[in-house]
Formats: sequence, C-alpha cells, structure tokens
Amino acid sequence: MHSNNAHRRSMGRWKRAGLALSVTTALLGGAVYAATANATSEAGSSSSSTESSVSTEATTSVSDVVAAADAFLATLDEDQQAEVLLDFTEENATAWSNLPCGSSCRPGIELGSLSDDQLAAAKAVLKAATGTGTGTGYDQISQILAADDVLGETASGYGSDIYFLAFLGTPSADGTWQLHFGGHHLAVNLTYADGAVEGVSPFFIGVEPTSWTDDDGTSYAPLSGMRDGLLDMLDSLSSSQLSEAQLSASYSDVLVGPGEDGDFPETKEGLAVSELSDDQQELVLNAIAPWVEVADDTSAASVLSAYESELDETYIAYSGGTGLDATGNYVRIDGPGVWIEFVCQNGLVYQNQIHYHTVFRDHDTDYGGEFSF
Repeated sequence: MHSNNAHRRSMGRWKRAGLALSVTTALLGGAVYAATANATSEAGSSSSSTESSVSTEATTSVSDVVAAADAFLATLDEDQQAEVLLDFTEENATAWSNLPCGSSCRPGIELGSLSDDQLAAAKAVLKAATGTGTGTGYDQISQILAADDVLGETASGYGSDIYFLAFLGTPSADGTWQLHFGGHHLAVNLTYADGAVEGVSPFFIGVEPTSWTDDDGTSYAPLSGMRDGLLDMLDSLSSSQLSEAQLSASYSDVLVGPGEDGDFPETKEGLAVSELSDDQQELVLNAIAPWVEVADDTSAASVLSAYESELDETYIAYSGGTGLDATGNYVRIDGPGVWIEFVCQNGLVYQNQIHYHTVFRDHDTDYGGEFSF
C-alpha cells in the first residue's frame, strides 16, 4: 500500500534540510571528506587526488535523467522496452538482492543482452542519476561491476553482464517512478516524483574481493571510502565511548537487508551522537556521506543536510572488533532517517579473505516513502 503520511513526513524533512543545502554542499567539496580523499589512490580512478569528493558544479536535474532514460528507450525494440518499463509496484520495487543469479531473478533488462550502443545508453542513465564523486556514485557502481568480472575469472555465475536495469513507472519530470538497477552485491533504487528525487534508498553494496589490481596495474578498492569513514569515526571514540557503543549481539550479515523492508529495530542501540564532541560528530557525518552519494550531487547534499540536522537523535554502534578487518566486525549508524550497516564476512570465492556487505536505508524514504511495511 502507498503511505502518503510517511511520504509527507519524509519530504518535509528533506525540504527543511534544503535550507542548509549550501552549507552541506560546501562541506561536500572540502575538508569533511579528507578521509575519502585518502582512499582515492586506492580506488583506481584517473582523477587527481586533489579533486573534491563531490563536484559542487554538478547541475544534473531530474529532466537530465529523464532525457537519458528516453534516449536509452529509443535504442530498444518493442520487446526490450517491455522488459524495462514495468509497473511501480511494491513487488517490483522490493525485488532486489545481494546474491548472484540468472536472468529471471530481478526486474528489468539484462545488461549482457544489450548491444554496445544500447549498453552505452544504459550507462548514460546511471551516470546522469548518480553521484560524480571519486569512489562514490557512478564511479563506485562501475567498480562493483568490475569486481564481478574479477570473480567471473575464478567462478561461474558472476560478471558485469548479469546486472539488470528497469524503470518502474514511466520516466518523466512530473510523474512518480523509480530507477531500479542491480545485480550481485549491488542494488540501486532512486525514486522520483513531481520533478524531484523522493528517495535514494535502499542502497545495497558489497564487494569481493575487497581490493585488487588489474593487468594495467590500476588498483581498486570500491568500498574503501565507506570503510575508512567508519574507521575514523570509531577511532575517535574513547574507551568509555567504545564500551557504550558496543552491541551485545553478533552479526554475520546486515540486519535490514533484502526482503527485510521496514524491519528496523524498535529501539536504537549504542552510543548517542549527542554525547560526542563537535569534531566527533563531524566524523559521523563524514561516515554517512559515501552512502548518500549514490544519488546525484544535489540530492546527496540535501539528504546529508537532513541527516546532519538529526545527529542529536542518531546512534552509532558496533559488534565484534573495530578494525573492520575480520569476520563479524560490524558497524551501524541509526538515526530518525538514516540507517547504515557495514559488516565483514568470510569470503565465498576467495575463502582466505573477508568481503564486505553494507546497506543504506531511510526509515521514511525507502522507495520514496511510497509503500508501508
């Protein structure tokens, strides 16, 4: 069912946050992302290490995303368009997973079925809709697909061809619709309504191997910015704060993953961010940023501003160790809106290594707040 009350609550929060957008945009281009900049050299991007994490000059709008979507649809025949253009239903919207699978596991058209021109047009949609930061947004998505190609060299059932793109509802600058994209270790759900971004989650992302070097000598570590931001946040805590932040339960995977829509814990656990110093609170905001940057730069800044305004009601927590380097290490950020989990699992293909799973959700704006769970 549609949840108009949740939708109004969430958009009120985002619109209030927009008042602080210019401040957050300045943060996005500055020292707030020093930790992310340190990871740039690992991420395999050709961009200069002095480049800011998010371009403050980006002006992508919903109309740009719609134009790219229309251009992609124009490359498809009638049968292909039927695979891409689907109803915006709860069943379709929630049909994402972290698992690899065959051609029938997710809504949409499989990238491997597209011609070179069609694939380029599909990627142009993703590029228009997602962030421009180094190691985040489109750059990070591209690296996750590359990681699956690495896995495909060792095991069957993996590869960048086995990802699916769908438009749930018809792309338009004034209607309600969702860009739905994903495959193994990736789920991107960006919801649009009335010419604005209504929701930038759920966003699931994982990676195995966590880092690698290609034949050209370029090194990749797609989740290093996320991991390093959490490490900086945890490293800033005193022993008493660490004790308060520690969870009694242990975690082998994310708690609110695929198929767990709306299943947030009733009580927030861990250390209240309100108890932290200003510098520590800034590190919490830094840690949140790489997840929201899956969205276009302007929307990401607005969402981050909303989460900044809610820091006093936000909690951070961890389980296992704090190094994010061993199976069972787990970190959570839980606010009125934001929900982020990051967990280390044992490798499945590279069994002598760990690999990462992480999910970003919003208590109100998952799927644009269009459904009740």
